[in-house]
Amino acid sequence: MPRRIRVHLQSLPGDPALDTAVSRALLRRVGDGRAGESFRLHRPDDVVAFSPLDAAKPGFEGAVRAARAEGFAAVRRLAGGRAAVFHTETLAFAWCVPSQTPRAEIRARFDSMANLSARALIRLGVDARVGEVPGEYCPGAHSVNARGRTKLMGVGQRLVRGAAHVGGVFVVRDSERVRRVLVPVYRALGLSWDPATVGSVEEEIGPVTREEVAGALLEELGRESELIETEFEPELLDEARILAPEHRA
Repeated sequence: MPRRIRVHLQSLPGDPALDTAVSRALLRRVGDGRAGESFRLHRPDDVVAFSPLDAAKPGFEGAVRAARAEGFAAVRRLAGGRAAVFHTETLAFAWCVPSQTPRAEIRARFDSMANLSARALIRLGVDARVGEVPGEYCPGAHSVNARGRTKLMGVGQRLVRGAAHVGGVFVVRDSERVRRVLVPVYRALGLSWDPATVGSVEEEIGPVTREEVAGALLEELGRESELIETEFEPELLDEARILAPEHRA
């Protein structure tokens, strides 16, 4: 019998901290058994998501100001890594997976999400590959790139007792906005990177929508799982509203 995954396709525009807190509330519920495995796909606001590593940098406050100067909100992200950009032409994902040994399965989850993402982009016509592009922002071995040259998807994890969150973002269109905000943000944080490594799905295959990328992802995810589209419960949103202030940078 295939495993069942609840799919959430709701976006929550207007409050980026609440948006992040919803994914955290989902993770908590999966971890303590109140909910089963969940996969969220949504349209984010214009946001720079900072990690705890970023927040510990002397230039963090300057980086937050730089993000806001470009019209981006600043939030504290769930996963580790470095500052990442979400905007309205990207597709954000949050996969909450139950696990009794979440730390032991970090690599397997990274492999699963990266390979799923690459297959979905290949389905759309992208020469998609798993691996870090030298000089990419928020670097990681499980990024998905195009032709080994530009980063299209970044992914990170957050662990809690009983579950793991695998979250990140696809740049569907408008890679220039990612470059424009990250140049001053990374300068403030004292991080080096190559803006030429930022790409988008549209730059690879021509006009494409978030819905088409989401559809390809869900088709790949549904090959071996039963997907059940589900609305957010009021109780989950109430829990997220309590958590939201912790994610405002």
